[in-house]
Amino acid sequence: MTFVLILLCIALLIILITWVKLNAFLSFLLVSVLAGFLFGLPAEQIIPSIEKGIGSMMGSLIIIITLGAMFGKIIAESGAVEQIASQLIKRFGTRYVHWALMITGFVMGISLFYGVGFVLVVPLIFSVTYQYKLPAVATGLPMLAALSVTHGFLPPHPAPTALVQQLHANITTTLLYGLILAIPALLLAGPFFCRYLRKIPSSPLESFIPKPVGTAKMPGLFNSFVTALLPVLLLMGGAFLKYRLGRSSWLDFFSNASFVMILSIIVATISVGVVQGIRMSQISDMYGAAIKDIALILLVIAGAGALNQVLNDSGVSAAIAGSIHHWPVHPLVLGWLMAAIIRLAVGSATIAGLTAAGFMAPLTLNSGIDPNLMVLSIGAGSLFFSHVNDSGFWLFKEYFNLSLKDTFKSWSLMETIVSVTGLIGVFVLHLILH
Repeated sequence: MTFVLILLCIALLIILITWVKLNAFLSFLLVSVLAGFLFGLPAEQIIPSIEKGIGSMMGSLIIIITLGAMFGKIIAESGAVEQIASQLIKRFGTRYVHWALMITGFVMGISLFYGVGFVLVVPLIFSVTYQYKLPAVATGLPMLAALSVTHGFLPPHPAPTALVQQLHANITTTLLYGLILAIPALLLAGPFFCRYLRKIPSSPLESFIPKPVGTAKMPGLFNSFVTALLPVLLLMGGAFLKYRLGRSSWLDFFSNASFVMILSIIVATISVGVVQGIRMSQISDMYGAAIKDIALILLVIAGAGALNQVLNDSGVSAAIAGSIHHWPVHPLVLGWLMAAIIRLAVGSATIAGLTAAGFMAPLTLNSGIDPNLMVLSIGAGSLFFSHVNDSGFWLFKEYFNLSLKDTFKSWSLMETIVSVTGLIGVFVLHLILH
């Protein structure tokens, strides 16, 4: 009976978001209240449980996610993205320009949130394809594949960071494993797959071509690269020092993800902002716009935390863990499969990952599975086969001016390759580590 009620809650969440078109945060709240009643939580405890879930989820994430959005915004608006892209294209040449764009997308994807990153890097793709008369889809999809990989696998992106919190994983270890998984996923979904897309007709609108920042106004290449990669460098440097020197209170402080983001935003504000002649008032406006861009993402994460807490307080999560512990399906596959099913139904990778994690957390704790690998397995599942209920699908279709058939052949298959490659990579890491 418990599983029937759980499926009912998931189905209702899907219906509210996809059919009713209700705001995702409000949908989570309504389903959380219903779940509290269905699973026998005393009425007076339901709202406190929801509030506790929102608070505990957002308490450790709000700094990382909001500062990450600000960081990505100034990296893009300062011209650092354009600097990295232009220099890589010069070095790779037109024959291997898709490799240059893929590397640019990966570097920028680490610091840019997916929706923001998509809108900012697509004009770069069109600039290159118009300038060198290249096929737009085959040239640009590796760059978007890189954005997708970072969105699903790498903290400090919202979904992986929230999954780390829910599954009690380690953000630095998850980042390291995610970087390892990113390599085969990028190669297969990027340059290899895109060789078969050269004949897809695409005529992007000229209005999407950006006005160049101008070489004189761009930060230098070294400055752009180092600043863009600073959060990753600091997190991995902290992990290395802990490994060599052992843990200490100071190392824990300096390698904490929240402190890393605080330091990174200070450096970025100076190095690619003030030093480049951007006024502080302009920088503050950028940061305000960045927070607006991710407001809905924050609310979705908060709503998922509310539902997760209700399931925990009612004892349902523990019951699920006890029931599926003996299923003849490996927990890592189960996590991937649950996220993939929700992704197919809802469309949002963030919602798919967070919802699946809420149900997989107890099993992860009780089964001895590496929580860092479970984060990546669920993250990979949440990217599976983007289609007509995913905003990313329509962004790609409309920006590249494609037919539905060609969007499925290119975008949807690219996302599926990333997802399946991620699952295989997780299993390989599981076998190596255990």
